[in-house]
Amino acid sequence: MQTEKSIWDNKELIETLEKGGVVVMPTDTLYGIVGKAQDLAVVEHIYALRKRRPNKPCIILIGDISELKKFSITLSEEQKNVIKNFSLPTSFILDCPRDLPAQTGKFEYLHRGTKTLAFRIPISSELRDLLKKVGPLIAPSANLETTLPSENIYMAKKYFGDSVDLYIDGGTITNKASKILKLNKDGTITIVRE
Repeated sequence: MQTEKSIWDNKELIETLEKGGVVVMPTDTLYGIVGKAQDLAVVEHIYALRKRRPNKPCIILIGDISELKKFSITLSEEQKNVIKNFSLPTSFILDCPRDLPAQTGKFEYLHRGTKTLAFRIPISSELRDLLKKVGPLIAPSANLETTLPSENIYMAKKYFGDSVDLYIDGGTITNKASKILKLNKDGTITIVRE
């Protein structure tokens, strides 16, 4: 099995993502089918490949909390404190800015009508380094809607075949999906997925 460094520090992976390609690769939890979150065509392509329900948003992986600015989201101090205190892979659902209706509309292809976006900063520093190079990535699990997540590349290839631009083999992965919390401005949380 490759080391974490060699999985994400990969020239072909970086170039494929930068050019708007779709990649199946290990994330900090499961295999994901990933692509640039700020590219509407890429996002819609991933939804089509996964046969994902059109009203179900995807989690967005970011390399640093400062990248929330790219989505017009500013965290309160209470929200920042909550995020800092979680060490397990945890995704946070945040409200889109209500005072910027034009901005909210701009990200409708991501929030899918929910007016919220879900973000995760991976625990792995190597994966965060990749995200800092290529930008935020949507990262739903690498499977078709209602089927089991891929535990390895062979399973992913059965789902997607040649319709994905690149597969990155990280061996067998049987981790759980991330915990999902709805994080309010006042720092209160609601558990969405354990």
